[in-house]
Amino acid sequence: MEFTDFLWMTCGIFLTLATFSFLYKDNPFYKFAEHLVVGVSAGFFVIILWHNTLVPNLFQKLEDGDWYMLWLNSSEWWYIIPALLGVLMWTRFSKEYSWVSRWPMGLYIGISTGIAIPLEMANRVNKQLHAMMVEIDWANFFGADGFDLLSTTSGLAQLIIFLGTVAGLIYFFFSKEHKGVFGGVAKFGIWILMIGFGASFGYTVMARVSLFINRMQDTKAWGLEAFNANDIANPNYGSQYQIVFWALTLFVVGYIVKEIMQHLKSKNA
Repeated sequence: MEFTDFLWMTCGIFLTLATFSFLYKDNPFYKFAEHLVVGVSAGFFVIILWHNTLVPNLFQKLEDGDWYMLWLNSSEWWYIIPALLGVLMWTRFSKEYSWVSRWPMGLYIGISTGIAIPLEMANRVNKQLHAMMVEIDWANFFGADGFDLLSTTSGLAQLIIFLGTVAGLIYFFFSKEHKGVFGGVAKFGIWILMIGFGASFGYTVMARVSLFINRMQDTKAWGLEAFNANDIANPNYGSQYQIVFWALTLFVVGYIVKEIMQHLKSKNA
């Protein structure tokens, strides 16, 4: 690894430690990492929106027109209308003319809602209904091997999807008191909902844990790289690698010792 790449890797390790330092308490290092992430993300998405949205969907559409004609002589001049609506959104920052921004904002929200609702219906409702309507494979009830409870195509899985969906809907039916058989089905619906929420939460936790493992692996690789004097791919290896390693290590350890001393001093006072 070249020394410049090692410096960038060191920067990543520092930001990782700065982020994890919030587990101790809010501190300037965490604030620095937080503001850096927000700033870099904002700048990155501005560039992405410019090159992937404005350029192909506006400027390239009007490139055959002339600016002194306000692009009205373009073959696709109607793209000026959404451009003007986008400009009107900036009136939001004016106290006197902020009401103008309500028109493009209302149009934008209406179009977005009209697009989002059919997509949500197709992905979350229609697919769930389709899974319920699949004929239960009674001949393959326990899976292809005779007893495979993990199979998602077995008749048992299809039956659980059907009963779980019905029970979950019954739980949200409040026009009838949840007693007797109806209450038992509603209680089964609660279990189905809790299993679904638990699986979603577990998936989120595992995703965060995998990110943590990745950062720990990078930290280990950073430490090994600092003392990897026998790296054939990097003949320019020198003491500067270890200097950077020990500088960051001493910086972190020094901050920890400083916090401990301040805690002991305030405790004794």
